[in-house]
Amino acid sequence: MKIILIAVIFFFWSLLIYYSILTVMGVIQRLQKQNIKWLENYPSVAVLIPAHNEGVVIKDTLNAMLKLEYPGKLDIYVLDDASTDETAAIIQAFSCIFSRIHYVKVPPGYPKGKSRVLNYGLSITSSDYFLVYDADNQPEKKAVIELVHAAETTAGAAGAVGYVKTINANRNLLTRMIAIEFQVFQLLMQSGRWKAFKTGSLAGTNMLLRRDVIEELGGYDPYALAEDAELTIRITAMKKTLPVVHQSRTWEQEPEKMNIFIRQRTRWLTGNLYLLEKSFREISYWRGRTLVHSLQHILTYFLFVLLLLFSDIWFILGLTGYYLPNFESPLLLFWFMSYIVYTAQVISAMVLERTITPMNVLVGTVMYFTYAQLFIILLLKSASAYLWSRIRKKTIQWDKTKRFKGEPM
Repeated sequence: MKIILIAVIFFFWSLLIYYSILTVMGVIQRLQKQNIKWLENYPSVAVLIPAHNEGVVIKDTLNAMLKLEYPGKLDIYVLDDASTDETAAIIQAFSCIFSRIHYVKVPPGYPKGKSRVLNYGLSITSSDYFLVYDADNQPEKKAVIELVHAAETTAGAAGAVGYVKTINANRNLLTRMIAIEFQVFQLLMQSGRWKAFKTGSLAGTNMLLRRDVIEELGGYDPYALAEDAELTIRITAMKKTLPVVHQSRTWEQEPEKMNIFIRQRTRWLTGNLYLLEKSFREISYWRGRTLVHSLQHILTYFLFVLLLLFSDIWFILGLTGYYLPNFESPLLLFWFMSYIVYTAQVISAMVLERTITPMNVLVGTVMYFTYAQLFIILLLKSASAYLWSRIRKKTIQWDKTKRFKGEPM
């Protein structure tokens, strides 16, 4: 028992130190002044927007796309994947007026999902770069030009990764917590990894990639539910970089109801389980900078959750007076430090994003006891679904996040 506990505590402190370092490096990276180097010639960019029954949001999305400022050739391709609502009619109305917007009907195929749709979009376009946005996104007008500058001026860059902000952050307690989480993992952790290891992670949206790189890789993996994470690993294994550009920002909706949130995050975690299994068959996923991402997935999605569960159990047993093995250091510190580091990351992100308000601070101080604990349930749910699909030899189908009528940015 003592040996197991010592091993757990060792990994726990290693994880805390690692995340503390990333937090400090992220703050340093975020505070550094970004100097734009204007280009003599701007490469062509194709914006790909997968769309399935997006009638309630697509108009606001296209209005935001029309405001994008870019000196080079920029075209927006909305990839209609079997929509049965007014999505097609809205896109076609825009395309009749604005030459920059193109309606594309995606033919039926298998497996269903974002990866297959993006592969089709790549097959019918020919730009130097392609840029992916989800159908509920409203990027800021400088988002594209910031990404292109970073990709063109960073040695060995396969593209660039922007920042995702929550447009409905103040709708309810859940969306506020999701927004704070994104500030930590999209701002601090991403910026910290770029500063420390010169490696970034694709975010699924607001991400720019070179066409020749994706063609060399053979396109998206159509079976990957977490297509952004899977593609990040393959790009990094090519010894390419993905600079993090926090000043390139897009705004998107986040789930406002718990059942929608759980379905979305279950898909994300299931996709990362698929990637973990795939990484065990590819030795290149554990070399150089790729090792950072492979370890990151294990740390973030699995070890962190297991340690969270262990610290909860240890805390409860200690409170109930249950006999625990004696250690020289107080084991209550095991739980207490988890809370301190987690909350420090949350508050640091708020300060950098200038979203620190009394309400956000209050929410941030209770997220460890509430929001973070949800990931224990999510991991159990996704792991059981993934194992069951492997036993049945069935492919888990893509589950689209439900949209709602929101306000334009």
